[in-house]
Amino acid sequence: RRQRRRRRQRLERPRSGDESKMSYSRYRSRSRSVDSSDVENPGNNLFVTGLSSRLTDRDLEKHFSTEGEVIDASIVLDPWTRESRGFGFVTMANLKEAERCIKYLDSSVLEGRVITVEKILLTAAG
Repeated sequence: RRQRRRRRQRLERPRSGDESKMSYSRYRSRSRSVDSSDVENPGNNLFVTGLSSRLTDRDLEKHFSTEGEVIDASIVLDPWTRESRGFGFVTMANLKEAERCIKYLDSSVLEGRVITVEKILLTAAG
């Protein structure tokens, strides 16, 4: 319990007037500010699930490059074990290529596993 309390205290935002005692990177805000670029998703960002734990970012990029230009491909890793959490994100060059990925790569097999491909819908937090 004591360790949890100490960790929570380190991650909480300092009270007003205490900012000079702790650097900004030492705490995490519970709210995320919404940048206008976050809200305006052109539709080329894809969410991919069902990924194998052996898969790398490069493998994911190679699989999606069959349907167009891949801007970014990343698999989400567990911060402690550094193992894949089984999902990732792919950003295609444009909406047309992203829609082609959804049409042709959704339910496709990658490294022996059936993957799902969906469009990410970013909305403003209200």
